[in-house]
Amino acid sequence: MAALASLSKVCSRLAKPALQAGLKIPSRNLNLLEYQSKKLLEESGVAIQNFRILEGKKDADVLKDFNVNEYVIKAQILAGGRGKGHFDNGFKGGVHITKDRSQVIPLVEKMVGHKLITKQTPKDGILVKKVMVADSINIVRETYLSIVMDRQHNGPVLIASPAGGMDIEAVAEETPEKIKTIPIDINGGITREQALEVARFLEFRGPLVERAANEITKLYNLFTKVDAVQIEINPLAETDDGRVISVDAKLNFDDNAQFRQRDIFAMEVHEDTDPKEIEASKYNLNYIAMEGNIGCLVNGAGLAMATMDIIKLNGGSPANFLDVGGSVKEEQVLKAFQILTSDPNVKAILVNVFGGIVNCATIANGIVSATKTMNLQVPLIVRLEGTNVNAAKKILQESGLKIDSAADLDEAARKAVQSI
Repeated sequence: MAALASLSKVCSRLAKPALQAGLKIPSRNLNLLEYQSKKLLEESGVAIQNFRILEGKKDADVLKDFNVNEYVIKAQILAGGRGKGHFDNGFKGGVHITKDRSQVIPLVEKMVGHKLITKQTPKDGILVKKVMVADSINIVRETYLSIVMDRQHNGPVLIASPAGGMDIEAVAEETPEKIKTIPIDINGGITREQALEVARFLEFRGPLVERAANEITKLYNLFTKVDAVQIEINPLAETDDGRVISVDAKLNFDDNAQFRQRDIFAMEVHEDTDPKEIEASKYNLNYIAMEGNIGCLVNGAGLAMATMDIIKLNGGSPANFLDVGGSVKEEQVLKAFQILTSDPNVKAILVNVFGGIVNCATIANGIVSATKTMNLQVPLIVRLEGTNVNAAKKILQESGLKIDSAADLDEAARKAVQSI
């Protein structure tokens, strides 16, 4: 069971389920807070609630020109269920509504600097650093709109439903007639006719049809502008004063476009991520922490998972999943060793590299350099095979370092387990 749990943890990070039944959506891991997503919408002219961001009473001045009939105060963390959550100081609820402006700052003060605990947070909760204070709008009707990059249609697809504010998967299963899917020409973009068709399907009436169509067009333009693979608006709401507002937005981005979207990726929030995982990503290393005591350095996700399985079969427990990839350099090997040994639970390190694109000699030089630089104190077991393996083995043998070589993976795993 423990082996399956480890495998499940890795798989859940490598491949997440699609949002919409029948649509294959590339999974991305860039996380933005609610207010950050709304800023992107606002910058593209999409209608949203007016809001301000506060970090405590020191920011009270930002409310001077913010006069609304009712304020909604929302703690900003990457978790759902905030309204029903509670703080470590005993304060109840991460979402509050008040008409009394004098109550806004006291409510913010009860949230900032404290951990909010919900059904979707870790047991100890997540520290709240920022609070969004927004105009509380009166919603007459909720609809659903999303734009996703879909492999089946070889381009963007617009998904709409008049049944907003609900789980869209449930709508698709129970009332599929309430789902409209429209492929968009990636070269021509969304047409006026398509935008109006969707607005009418969403059951907007009268002048709201034009307003909704305009919002849909703006959202599609944002989708292409920021290299998104998904924009989900739930709800796209009709208000009692005749507006069409994007109330809640979720955006996912294409990692391959990071070089074009540096400002967006710089906003990424890592509030519930292991610092070792963050450090690894800076060096293009794929690292996921486990609960065992044998550190693993492997090239290739499949080989990494096989390595963890064989460690378990030999009675051991992997401390991590670490894939160095196919273009690894010596300095990345050093960083990988530093990350592995920063985990106090690691009592041995197993290196398992099958050289195809990877040059085994590069790995060997990296191992020797890292071992010397760090004065490595835990047992090190190395299994190398493939490109330049003989040269690599010679490098290890002539290093004079205490490195235990293995002929195959099973022997390497057995030695790693026995070394502890």
